[in-house]
Amino acid sequence: MSCTPHTVAPSRKVVSVNGHVIAREAISREAQHHPADKPSASWSEAAMALVIRELLLQEADRLEIATLPRSDAEGRCETDDEARMRALIEQAAAVPVPNEAECRRYFEQNRRRFRTPDLFEVRHILLASDPRDTTRLEAASALAATLSATLAADPGKFADIARAHSDCPSAAQGGNLGQIGKGQTVPEFESVLARLPVGEITKEPIQSRYGLHIVQVERRIEGRELPFEAVSQKIATYLADGVERRALSQFVSVLAGRAKIVGVSLPGATAPLLQ
Repeated sequence: MSCTPHTVAPSRKVVSVNGHVIAREAISREAQHHPADKPSASWSEAAMALVIRELLLQEADRLEIATLPRSDAEGRCETDDEARMRALIEQAAAVPVPNEAECRRYFEQNRRRFRTPDLFEVRHILLASDPRDTTRLEAASALAATLSATLAADPGKFADIARAHSDCPSAAQGGNLGQIGKGQTVPEFESVLARLPVGEITKEPIQSRYGLHIVQVERRIEGRELPFEAVSQKIATYLADGVERRALSQFVSVLAGRAKIVGVSLPGATAPLLQ
């Protein structure tokens, strides 16, 4: 869900919640955590975040919530205000843990999401060239065209050509990269693996930031579906997080609806500012 705040010149903007003015200096400091295309948009998003923080703190005061700050595994400790907001949110946006039936239903409806990635056994020939170096790129392109024509006539020469011409360390293994999975190569290379038939060699070289690649997929190993037991905890966490975000968004919307807020307009989608 997204938030699109009104963008008003920071120098003329007064922001307050139930009469409590949020200092411009505080908004400016917060703005560094909200990068945007325009400074005014960054400032407005920061103002919205601090308005929500103030709403929560005022509600914690009203309910007289007090709790001790917690530390995480890395030794970082909450401030008193952070502890009070956490306790308020835990109380106001408490959600039930998804049961097994709910998790299984999600699993059955989204089976394709729960599988091991496909693996590819791949060879390639890298002709190194900086995309910004047009002279080098033209030379690499000419060589790639010559090598591709040779391979089209005799694919069995791939390993020998890789040893002779590839600029990748895999040249010593005839261009063999071994097994490659999702995320292990640059996107341009990975997209070819998904569509290149086993045994075929790319007819046109693939350009990446490393240069030009001539690629051959020798084997594709299909991923396998994971059993429910292996992903049940992940599903439970995902479902609980979604319910909590919606509950928190609704809670903040209720607080904003009964408060007097000056300087910003809070859309209904407020949860992302609390993450």
